[in-house]
Amino acid sequence: MAESGSRAPKATATASTAAPDLDGSAPTPAPRAAVRTGFLVTLVLGGLTAVPPLSMDMYLPALPEVTGALGTSAATAQLTLTACLTGMALGQLVVGPMSDKWGRRRPLLIGLLVYIAATAICAFAPNAALLIAFRLLQGLAGAAGIVIARAVVRDLYDGVAMARFFSTLMLISGVAPIVAPLIGGQVLRITDWRGVFVVLTVIGVALTTLVWRFLPETLAPDDRHGGGTLAALCTMRGLLADRVFTGYMIAGGFAFAALFAYISASPFVIQEIYGASPQTFSLLFGLNSIGLIAVGQLNGKVLVGRVSLDKVLGVGLGLIVLAATFLLFVATGVFGDPDELGLVPVAAGLFVLMASMGLATPNTNALALLRTRHAAGSASALLGTSSFLIGAVASPLVGIAGERTAVPMALVQLGCGLAAAVAFVALCRPWQHTAAVAGEVTER
Repeated sequence: MAESGSRAPKATATASTAAPDLDGSAPTPAPRAAVRTGFLVTLVLGGLTAVPPLSMDMYLPALPEVTGALGTSAATAQLTLTACLTGMALGQLVVGPMSDKWGRRRPLLIGLLVYIAATAICAFAPNAALLIAFRLLQGLAGAAGIVIARAVVRDLYDGVAMARFFSTLMLISGVAPIVAPLIGGQVLRITDWRGVFVVLTVIGVALTTLVWRFLPETLAPDDRHGGGTLAALCTMRGLLADRVFTGYMIAGGFAFAALFAYISASPFVIQEIYGASPQTFSLLFGLNSIGLIAVGQLNGKVLVGRVSLDKVLGVGLGLIVLAATFLLFVATGVFGDPDELGLVPVAAGLFVLMASMGLATPNTNALALLRTRHAAGSASALLGTSSFLIGAVASPLVGIAGERTAVPMALVQLGCGLAAAVAFVALCRPWQHTAAVAGEVTER
């Protein structure tokens, strides 16, 4: 069992108010400076975890416009999302072990610089094929922020403190899904879809500057692992041999896929089927993100330390299944003609589904990472890769029946929710083990 409470954050113990060197070295700060750096580190980590929603959600209102501007189909336009998601999945497999070997800062800064270049090129893509290619590169580079942010949290915290910190990150990074579609919708009012990538490029530059200035190295040289690709593969094989870790990984991956089915299908469902404007879609998307943030904070501030994380996770997965079932009934006409019912029941079902992620996502991450002390980068890579790969498979499936029905979206969400629940019950078997972060373990 992992110890409860938190370890002294190594980042704030070795950080400096001056910019650390690329190799992570920095002078020892005064205590007050360490406190300020710790707060800034929290904000930077939140920004890094916001890379996926910024890269995808800001672009969502433009999907129908991309379809017309590049003369392609809805399924091909959705492949631009799939390419970015696939890149983020595969990139984590490379960056995670690299960060265990070389530390967190160097791979992160390199990844962010490549992200900036790829995003800028996307803004000038003349056709769908080139856009898909550089969205893939954008995802590969952007993976550095996702995987290293989780690894840094594992470097700094343990037990209850780690679970709570993941919920704090959800609060910070959860602002991105709210703001991103709103920004995307407003950008489309003054320019076309290419302007979205220009804004993303500027955000990438700002985030890179903050990382360079305020994020210190958190993995001490003595804790780093040598070896090359073979050693990294052996480490990952050992992690996958842990049945419980694998169960949390699969459950989190399918839960994320249900969320991504919503992300990739909702622009067409809400705008094309129900006739909403890009701005209305953005507002609804932001409302759903508020639900996710609120439930995530309920998890971190109220439930963690009082209720077993396994129990909370089980409730979250159950709500995902119920919400997806409701959406399927609405789409197939069980409750009446979908056209007469209108947008309200669909919006309500999507709100519950997305809010439930506030119980599923932080707890699967915390419970899985609590089982990995000496390979946080590789473990974070496996968690992220499984989520993004499963999500990448789910994305094209929501559009196979065309743009005029929400049935495929609901079916994919229900299938993913059921798969996540089965993995949790069959592999994690929470009744057979004591969760590392549970109601019985309170932070003193």
